[in-house]
Amino acid sequence: MAKANGHDLPFLVAGGGIGGLITAYALALKGFPVRVLEQADEFREVGAGIQLGPNIFMALEKLGLKDALLADAWVPNKQQMRDALTGKLITEVPLGEDFRKRFGQPYAVTHRHDILAVYLNACRSNNLISLENGREVADFDDDGNKVTVTLASGERIEGRALIGCDGLWSKVREKIVGDGKPRVSGHIAYRAVLRRDEVPDDLWGPDVILWAGPRTHFVHYPLRRGELFNLVAVFHSDRYEEGWDTEGDKTLLFDHFKNQRPEVLRLLERINVWKFWVLCDREPVKNWTKGRVTLLGDAAHPMLQYLAQGACQATEDAVWLAEKVAAQPDNLPAAFEAYQQQRYLRTGRVQVMARVYGEFYHARGVTAELRDMALAGRSPQDAFDSISWLYGTI
Repeated sequence: MAKANGHDLPFLVAGGGIGGLITAYALALKGFPVRVLEQADEFREVGAGIQLGPNIFMALEKLGLKDALLADAWVPNKQQMRDALTGKLITEVPLGEDFRKRFGQPYAVTHRHDILAVYLNACRSNNLISLENGREVADFDDDGNKVTVTLASGERIEGRALIGCDGLWSKVREKIVGDGKPRVSGHIAYRAVLRRDEVPDDLWGPDVILWAGPRTHFVHYPLRRGELFNLVAVFHSDRYEEGWDTEGDKTLLFDHFKNQRPEVLRLLERINVWKFWVLCDREPVKNWTKGRVTLLGDAAHPMLQYLAQGACQATEDAVWLAEKVAAQPDNLPAAFEAYQQQRYLRTGRVQVMARVYGEFYHARGVTAELRDMALAGRSPQDAFDSISWLYGTI
């Protein structure tokens, strides 16, 4: 069992979502005991589809989970961006053999529940990991030798260190970074999932298709081996509401998407109930570690969804955190600093570029024309070169 400064204590992970579970598993693979403290009564992932770039598969290969994740995923042939008003093809990225040869890994899409299930099953298979529900982390103290977490119930738990994987509204971050509430982007996303038989044959397709409109975009692709069809509609709005699972107003949605292509409107009309969430992020920060406490995933570097990198970057974080801890197990403050140094510029770049891509997708007027001109005639090699910084490493 791992020891530090005379203490035989587990690592404490606040939050049992995608980031928290993969962090626990990565640490356990290095031989460290972990307790995952999840405030909900069960481990579950709210949401719908999620896109998985080659970089997450590079990370998962190190953890032995790549094949498990691909088992229920869908591997599309290409990504397309189309004009939502005219239907014109703006650009296309082939995701087949040449893509896999360039990056060494596939591009896939899956349901958030399915990726969480893979991570959860991995944790349940490892006897160094304790998965605990109904355990809301309210506060913590670091005395230099150990961290004592206080739960909302008043119970106190001692750990070797604390890793805050508690998301965008992280309580651990409040005490480490203290930068207040998240930044509201002014964008709202509506999401829904249909069964394959609910999608007309002429509207179903095997690829990731993004319809770019003025201050809107709509994306769809298959999920779960093609059994489901994921739909996400994004538009600009000043509305703000915390959380990820609020029922959306269809009238508001259609007001933003009126006059768009029939393919877009027909798919939007197939949905009986939409769930929406307000898209938020934070400014990149250089320091998210203090002593025996550090942050990971959305707690450290929340990002808008336009590069589809939230789960990917959290998984990369977990791999690097475990590597740095294993390299300096008796000096966790130094290990956490090394992890942060490894990650802050890469994750900061994703945070910034996700904002840029959001404006890029939602361009209108002259800006949209300039975007289309810049992308016209782009070769597959050009497309690969433009994303190599993101997909070519972890």
